[in-house]
Formats: sequence, C-alpha cells, structure tokens
Amino acid sequence: MLIQHKIGNINTYPIPHKSIDWLALEWFETNKRILRKRTVSGRDISLKFMQENPALTQGDVLFEDETTIIAVEVLACSCIVISPKNMFEMASVCYEIGNKHLPLFFENEEVLVPFEMPLSRLLTAQGYHIKQEDRKLIQPLRTTVSPHGNETLFTKIMKLTAND
Repeated sequence: MLIQHKIGNINTYPIPHKSIDWLALEWFETNKRILRKRTVSGRDISLKFMQENPALTQGDVLFEDETTIIAVEVLACSCIVISPKNMFEMASVCYEIGNKHLPLFFENEEVLVPFEMPLSRLLTAQGYHIKQEDRKLIQPLRTTVSPHGNETLFTKIMKLTAND
C-alpha cells in the first residue's frame, strides 16, 4: 500500500467503530520521506512523501477504509533526560547538545536527547543532573536561529537570564 500524505491525527480524527492498525516507527524514521514498513497486523506500507517533510508524530492517521485506520505509533527509546533548574541552565544544556548537532526534544519542562554514552558522561562531568529513561521522542525542539548571525539564541537567552 502506497501512502503519500497524512490525513489527520487520531486525537481530532473521527474513528467510530474502526480498528486501529498501528505503524510502529522509531523516532528517527518520523522525518523520512521514503520508507517501507509493516503495520502491527502485517500490512506492507510504502511511505512516499515527495512534496514535503512528513514530520510524522504519535497518532498521525495515514490511511482509512470502512473498517480500519492506520496510525503512527512512535516507539520509546533510551534517552538522556535533563530537568534544567532555570532558564540559564536550559539555554546552556541546549547549546551544549545543539553544538554537537544532536536532535533535541522537549516534554514537560524536560530536555530529551537520544542516549549516547559520551554525551551522558560529558553532561554529568559538566554538572548537569541527568537520568536515563525510555521515552517517546515526539516533540522536537525547533529553533529559527541563523548559525552565522551576530546574535544567537544562546546569547539572547544569556542576556535575558543574566539578572537571575
């Protein structure tokens, strides 16, 4: 089955009397334009998002017929979880991780990043309180910062929090 666009999200999509066939995706597969996978019930799926980045997330509806809806299930993975004490620490840890070009996720006032032992050791050595937990990475932290501008997001936050 070929799917070229998503048609909604299960949280706002009417699904009375239909079964949900989940398409399990790893966090890093949610932005793939072309992907072949199999749903939980065994249906072969080909994703081809040629017009734009799909940015799939938990519960996105990809297909519907009379009896079934195919929806995205983002799988949990091992993560580094950081609970910053204040905005200064939030800026610092995001800058540190972003400087390594690693993906950042944000959930309930916590910063999440896929687990890597070298990063875990670095953050611990720098004095951040971190935990390792299995979580779903579904809310990427997006910025609109130009890397070559005079003032970065980090410097803006540093100025705002200098009086804290």
